[in-house]
Amino acid sequence: MALDEKQSATGAPPRLKMTDISKSFGGVAALKGVDFTLQAGEIHGLVGENGAGKSTMMKIIAGVHTEYQGSLEIDGKEVHFRSAHDSLAAGISMVHQELSIVSDLTVAENVYLGKQPLNALGLVDWPAMVKGAREQLNNLGIDVDPRMRIGALPIGLQQLIELARVLFSGARIIILDEPTSALSPPEVQRLFEVLRKVRADGRSIVFISHFLDDILSISDAVTIFRNGRHVISHSTEGIDKNWLIEHMIGRGHEGLEESYSGLISLPTRPEGAPVLATQGLSYGRAFADVSLDVRAGEVLGVYGFMGCGQLEFARTLFGKLKPAHGHIELEGKTRTLRNTAQARAAGIAFVPESRRSMLFHHQPLYRNISISILERISRLWLKPGVERKTAQGHIEALHIRPPRVNALLGSLSGGNQQKVALAKWLTHMPKVLILSEPTRGMDVGAKDDVVKIVRDLRDKGLAVIVVSAEPETVLSLADRVVVMKKGRIVREFAAETISKDKLLEAA
Repeated sequence: MALDEKQSATGAPPRLKMTDISKSFGGVAALKGVDFTLQAGEIHGLVGENGAGKSTMMKIIAGVHTEYQGSLEIDGKEVHFRSAHDSLAAGISMVHQELSIVSDLTVAENVYLGKQPLNALGLVDWPAMVKGAREQLNNLGIDVDPRMRIGALPIGLQQLIELARVLFSGARIIILDEPTSALSPPEVQRLFEVLRKVRADGRSIVFISHFLDDILSISDAVTIFRNGRHVISHSTEGIDKNWLIEHMIGRGHEGLEESYSGLISLPTRPEGAPVLATQGLSYGRAFADVSLDVRAGEVLGVYGFMGCGQLEFARTLFGKLKPAHGHIELEGKTRTLRNTAQARAAGIAFVPESRRSMLFHHQPLYRNISISILERISRLWLKPGVERKTAQGHIEALHIRPPRVNALLGSLSGGNQQKVALAKWLTHMPKVLILSEPTRGMDVGAKDDVVKIVRDLRDKGLAVIVVSAEPETVLSLADRVVVMKKGRIVREFAAETISKDKLLEAA
């Protein structure tokens, strides 16, 4: 059924209606005459490549962007929010892709951020806050002590806790930007159960995601953006991933679709000794007795659900965490990596799952790219000309858009920021490149760009380790895969045909 037929049958005005919305930044159009409609009691998926305009439109709804052309209606009444506070007052809440948790506060303080319960004396009622937070989290199936510092938790748990804060806020319109990007499949299903309950209460959800399976599983309708324009809105009934990809990228997509649903043939291992190897590596309760190796010209995938220990393992390889047992070998020699500086000096590069933690969003691209080699090119004083020249070469090689060395990093889409994170390490080629969730929050087109970059590095002889809870990411990148479960390696796939189902079953 066409969306307009379905909507007109209800007789009520849409919960949200945007008409002819346009928005520009510095003369560059981010939205061009966009229309969008959200019904009451509807989960509406929103998809499109990085930079298509999805987040810009949602930030207009959330009151973050206040200057734009066009009209915005809530329940049939035209509004124009002048601040995020106005949007909140109208019953709209948004969970951004980059989390807004306060890492030094407790879980309970984050759940009740800005609305702490008070006792009769006007002071914060700490027991009530801890009790209320525990109840809200239990409704999402989250078993965590509300008194813990939230920054000590894995990023996936942090994401669920922020979702809990918004879902139980009573907002009538909830915007979720990449809500499943750090969640394992069981946690995704747990979240979907909650979203269906919220929908049954008559509230409306905009679900932005690059996970096309998630869009089709949870959404009643889907809208596709491309290059700042509305392409199509359609009921999710009767459509599939091929249909979505075709409308998203407007070009051949057979290669992209392969990692989503097809069988992947793993090649035979390259010859030669391992560049990096671990023997019996253990760290606290996170992982134990992990032994593996990776050779030059090989991409090793480390796959597992969130919390299986793979993220802590990656940090240990880069000297961020000190192993309790076991050792690391580089080119056949045992190395003790006491910190990240020693890991870098040994030839190990690490791109973490959180881009925000390693990039400077208010600085231009060239400074983000050149920062890892400043001591080589600027012994006594800075040399911006050399920095820009170095950055320009990487911008062109990695197809970073826009291709301007002076563009502020924060103005780039998530996929292009990830390319900048890669470029930062490629200014001085490492021996081992460790990528933690390298395609998190990316659309299929941007993922394809990262796949090509990583394969090119592999073909140049680099040893690459990809750590991810996304089976599609591992399938599209890895030549060999080890699966971690509850902190241990439980399966290895090499020189055989594998699929997403096999990875999920092993994990």
